[in-house]
Amino acid sequence: MKPSRVNVIRVFRSATDPRRGRLQAGNLVLPCALGRSGTSRAKREGDGASPVGRFRILQAFYRADRGQRPRTGLRLRPIRPGDGWSDDVRDRRYNHLVPLPCPTSHERMWRDDHLYDLVVILGHNDDPPVPGLGSAIFLHLAKPDYAPTHGCVALARADLEALLTKARPGDTLEIRG
Repeated sequence: MKPSRVNVIRVFRSATDPRRGRLQAGNLVLPCALGRSGTSRAKREGDGASPVGRFRILQAFYRADRGQRPRTGLRLRPIRPGDGWSDDVRDRRYNHLVPLPCPTSHERMWRDDHLYDLVVILGHNDDPPVPGLGSAIFLHLAKPDYAPTHGCVALARADLEALLTKARPGDTLEIRG
């Protein structure tokens, strides 16, 4: 049986807690964590908000040492210990994957806390990236208590795996304010 097609995956902010929401993809309705500052139409680097808007789903990464290769139609590659993501507004590679060691500010993609064991790269501030308008906005794994993120959208592992089976190139994630 062919999986149902998902064109736009929507994220709705909770009316009672702006740091939580629900993600809807076809018949899937999943709880999610949002940024510690809720959502923002004017995203800035370090503000802790999930950006409002529609973003292309670019590709997915996974930790091969922490689970099987996920089933997905997206471009997919294993995370390597030497992978980072530039969040330094002065770096010409701002908001891009960078090799480690890296002399500028960056996030490590190979994390101890399991949040990036599965991570989907979103096309936020990427074409071209504008320094200061936010970097490393991902769809990734949530903490067990759905604690707020630094601006990403986070799901339970089983939920992200289910979503990945439906995701295809060209799909978008829309975060509503």
